[in-house]
Amino acid sequence: MKLNLKAGNVLLKLLDGEVISYSSAKSKVIDKLLSENILYIKGKHRRTVELIDKVGLELFLANQLQIDDLYGYVAALENKDSSRADFMQSARDSKLSKERVFKGFLINSYDVIYAKLNNKDFLIKPNKGSFMFVYDFESFEIPNDIVIVGIENAENFRYIEKQKYLFKNIKPLFISRYPQNQSNDFILWMSSIPNKYLHFGDFDIAGIGIYLNEYKKYLNKKATFFIPETVEEEIRNKGNIERYNKQQINFDVDSIKEDGLRRLLDVIHFEKKGLDQEYYIR
Repeated sequence: MKLNLKAGNVLLKLLDGEVISYSSAKSKVIDKLLSENILYIKGKHRRTVELIDKVGLELFLANQLQIDDLYGYVAALENKDSSRADFMQSARDSKLSKERVFKGFLINSYDVIYAKLNNKDFLIKPNKGSFMFVYDFESFEIPNDIVIVGIENAENFRYIEKQKYLFKNIKPLFISRYPQNQSNDFILWMSSIPNKYLHFGDFDIAGIGIYLNEYKKYLNKKATFFIPETVEEEIRNKGNIERYNKQQINFDVDSIKEDGLRRLLDVIHFEKKGLDQEYYIR
């Protein structure tokens, strides 16, 4: 995915607080930002786009497109005489395309897990305040009884020991969704092993969309959405109305086959609230 001049100028206007018509803003980058709930569409007949998550946009540009200075990047696109050095001042990609510095993904665990990497013993037990990064994921092996728990938000991934009470009945290995450009590697690895996948994300429409669009569609029956026993009561008492009002469904509701997930979606609609997964950090 590349950021062209048109989409770059749209993002600059959105950063300046402008509201743009969807018909003039539409592009692959804009649609991706809408699916991530960084941008939001208003209106039914005359649809407009507005920015609702400035920090999220900055992280997306940095992590997904390696653009640290959007203003400088767009200026370089506008100047036909710009050199590669001009772009490198605002983007970390000298070829103007998305190139990953690392393949692989971040892992974390509060219990010792005896794994293998490149056919050698690999002990998983990060010290408090640190994570581990698996680069050669093709040779990464774990016991079959370990359940892979995908964590959507960074704070939950950092404080997994404070959520241990949620996972008493399984042996979990935690995988971070971010940096998001590592997710394809995780899907490849997850598809090659027999272990089950449990998705732990936000309990709102956006969180369900991330699960269905990024994980369930590829992992099928081995993937399940994690739902705490008390989530209905907690959505009712602690849920956020504003989050619900800002989010739109970007998935096929009829495709949901998990009874618990369908019930969760019904509760979200009935209460008109969403609940951040950070709520469960004790």
